[in-house]
Amino acid sequence: MSQTNPTARRIGRLIEANQRLRDPARTPLNRSPWLPILQRWQAERLAGSFQRFLETPHMRPAAEFFLSDLYGDHDVTGRDGGVARIVPRLVRLLPADFLVTAADAIELGALSHALDLRMVGCLQRGTGRPTLDLERYAQAYREVGLARLRRRQIDLIVEVGEALDDAVRHPMLGRVLRLSRLPARAAGLWELQQFLERGFTAFAELGGAEDFLQTIERQEREVSRRLFCGHPKPFELE
Repeated sequence: MSQTNPTARRIGRLIEANQRLRDPARTPLNRSPWLPILQRWQAERLAGSFQRFLETPHMRPAAEFFLSDLYGDHDVTGRDGGVARIVPRLVRLLPADFLVTAADAIELGALSHALDLRMVGCLQRGTGRPTLDLERYAQAYREVGLARLRRRQIDLIVEVGEALDDAVRHPMLGRVLRLSRLPARAAGLWELQQFLERGFTAFAELGGAEDFLQTIERQEREVSRRLFCGHPKPFELE
């Protein structure tokens, strides 16, 4: 196979978009002092929302994977930069299922960063020191809008989780993933390999991700709905 593979083309386009978004020369908002403040605030909010999962032993690894690799304050440029150089080899190395999962994760990273930059643009128009509280966050969230893209962000979180859960149900995929360690390291794909292995291992411990994923989806869609409608306590769910 070559980069004519549709998933490979998608990965290539997404990596280019992600690199443009994160390049301070092209997107000066990356230099804003608001960006790390916003990302830390969101990471802390998510950790609070995931508290029940973090306190449940068999769910903790999956929750930590979501917080560290999918939906938190993290930099994916090392992972995606390595992939960008060798997309054709990636197609030959990984099973199709893992290629789609990688593509969804890269899209999620790009979309989340794009939305963060829109938030930063709103926040830095305010006055005073760059400090963030619930009221200011919710106001910027509503000002940015883009409800369809917020829904897509949640869709991608769930799709990556479902793909990893499905992979766990096929032990052969786990063996293939382990066998690809040396070729992945040699090909410069070690960070992507580790990302997939962390996800696979975390979901294997869940013993079925349906409840975990449904809860996250329901919770995050309700949080988004509340933020858009100006609910006074958007994160305090029953």
